[in-house]
Amino acid sequence: MRPIFQADLINGPFGDPGLFVDLKFERRALLFDLGDLGALPTRKMLRVSDVFVTHAHMDHFAGFDRMLRVCLGRDTGVRLYGPPGFIGQVAHKLSAYTWNLVDNYETEFVIDVHEVEDGRVRRARFGSRSRFRGDDLPGEEAAEGVLLEGPLFKVRAVELDHGIPCLAFRFEEGVHINVWKSRLEELGLPTGPWLTELRARVREQAPDATPITVRWRDRAGPRERRYSLGELKAQVLELLPGQTVCYVTDVAWTPENARRITQFADGADLLFIEAVFLDSDGDHAARKMHLTAKQSGLLAHAARVRSAIPFHFSPRYLEREQELRCEFEAAWRGEPAASAGGASPPVDEQGVTRRHAAEVSEMRDAEA
Repeated sequence: MRPIFQADLINGPFGDPGLFVDLKFERRALLFDLGDLGALPTRKMLRVSDVFVTHAHMDHFAGFDRMLRVCLGRDTGVRLYGPPGFIGQVAHKLSAYTWNLVDNYETEFVIDVHEVEDGRVRRARFGSRSRFRGDDLPGEEAAEGVLLEGPLFKVRAVELDHGIPCLAFRFEEGVHINVWKSRLEELGLPTGPWLTELRARVREQAPDATPITVRWRDRAGPRERRYSLGELKAQVLELLPGQTVCYVTDVAWTPENARRITQFADGADLLFIEAVFLDSDGDHAARKMHLTAKQSGLLAHAARVRSAIPFHFSPRYLEREQELRCEFEAAWRGEPAASAGGASPPVDEQGVTRRHAAEVSEMRDAEA
């Protein structure tokens, strides 16, 4: 199964958080968080159509200016999504500049800003031809947290607690539709534009009785056959679930956050999750409202994710990166972690520390 996207962190584990999701077949990309974008080439930034910001702390939002400077002259615009208060924060960013010459641009650059709160989305538009004055747009519901949806993917959000509302995001790839060419040959059918229509009808979940006309030309002249959508799905298509990627950063270790994260990330193929401090510095992590590596690993374990990448490490561990990774990995895999004295804590018959097993069990009970 070939994914339609590639997801990569913009910076290293100690740099500003940021995830670049390249949509390979759409000539566009998604960006999660707007921290330091210096490592993101201009050609990639120009592909970004939608930006999802967890919250407006500097290391998650300072890159807005660079994005604006790079993209200002293009005519495709950009959509931004953020937590409560986000429209005002974008407006203040834009009003900090003088725009008296922006009228000279041949095309208008438009920023549509979406502010997410309690299942509702407020919207505003900032256009270069009005010198980014800002105009309200009709609001909308975010059913099941869905902020963006197309035929190939959707993006959901959930609100978490970082002392302020902070969003986590889930990218869900649509169903993979593979065509069995050998079965086409057995039916005497050619490849062609009709397969595009077939895939489109499947993605929009059209009824199986929907007629599909296959037209082509051969030596005998024009040919045509008619099938139902259900027939073709059964005979020539293979439908496989797409992949999911979750992005979670800057959250406190609280029962409600743990419940929401494990439910939101459940079964994800790939989880990017902050692992800021070592568990021995748990009190400091609590004051900062961040997760320790162990806590992040426990959440990944409870969510049953297939793969996980910890990031957003505190600079205090620049010489101890491997300790963070080992602590995270042990909790995620349900393995005993060595204590400060070098001995492992007691484990049960499955090799999971009793404390870890109890914490994971509590999370899953809360989720249920």
